[in-house]
Amino acid sequence: MAVPRQTPSSAGGYWLQPPGDMSIPAVPDFVLFEDLLGGTRFGANHGGGHFLDTTAKGGVYPVAPNFALSSKVATPHHVRSFAFPMAQWQSVLDEAIYGSFSFDGLDIFRAPHATPTIRSALRKLWSLSADEGAPSRLLARAAGCEILAELCRSAGSPLVPARGGLAPWAERRCLELLRARLSEDISLDELAAEARLSPFHFARMFKQSVGVPPRVYLTRLRMERACELLAQTDLPVTEIAQEVGYSSNQVLARVFIKHQRMTPSDYRRGVRDPVRPKISHRARSALEGRQ
Repeated sequence: MAVPRQTPSSAGGYWLQPPGDMSIPAVPDFVLFEDLLGGTRFGANHGGGHFLDTTAKGGVYPVAPNFALSSKVATPHHVRSFAFPMAQWQSVLDEAIYGSFSFDGLDIFRAPHATPTIRSALRKLWSLSADEGAPSRLLARAAGCEILAELCRSAGSPLVPARGGLAPWAERRCLELLRARLSEDISLDELAAEARLSPFHFARMFKQSVGVPPRVYLTRLRMERACELLAQTDLPVTEIAQEVGYSSNQVLARVFIKHQRMTPSDYRRGVRDPVRPKISHRARSALEGRQ
């Protein structure tokens, strides 16, 4: 079994598991397992009592913190995991409900539990991780807030309602901080502290004010800066990648192609080569008709 990789705010991993017994020692993390293939028949106890199920592709199964997972799997399966170390997330969850949060009252450990919002958040997380390598602190923390908030909502745990957008001064300071630290792995917690808010409330209020989550806005800033450097300097693409916060030119290329529909080198050639005038089909037909 693969050892999940560790990041400051989450742990994730992939593994292929043959049929048979599977057990994982108790850890102080809340863990989500996602089945990538579907059709897996198994019986398990994830912290809410024993249950039987056949997975659907993309099925998400929560496992309670401090619970030793045990299961009997009848078919091979391919899973990936996303873990929330409770030492880092308990305070976020407490703030989300204005109280002392506990998983004990949530009936989420005896069946798959994935709303469209959770599936979308996980899909974006793994897609961005594939593009950028290990997930950034901003990405992992923001995705975690979104997933845990949706789990609480769907399980009937009352959340503190959104309180509108950021104050103008807070929005201005956070956007300035993102621009100033474009090349760094800035965290959601640092941005939230700048706005004097908790990470959970900041993530929701930033989106209400700016229209997109912080990680999306940061990617836009990085693409804008990369385009400027490609057009206005002779810096190698590798140096530009580091200047805008990516670990290599390959990572920059993957993100750049997704957003600009071309490679950084193609973009540089395109903005520097003379633009040939294009004749519309109507104009071309008119010219040909005169000959």
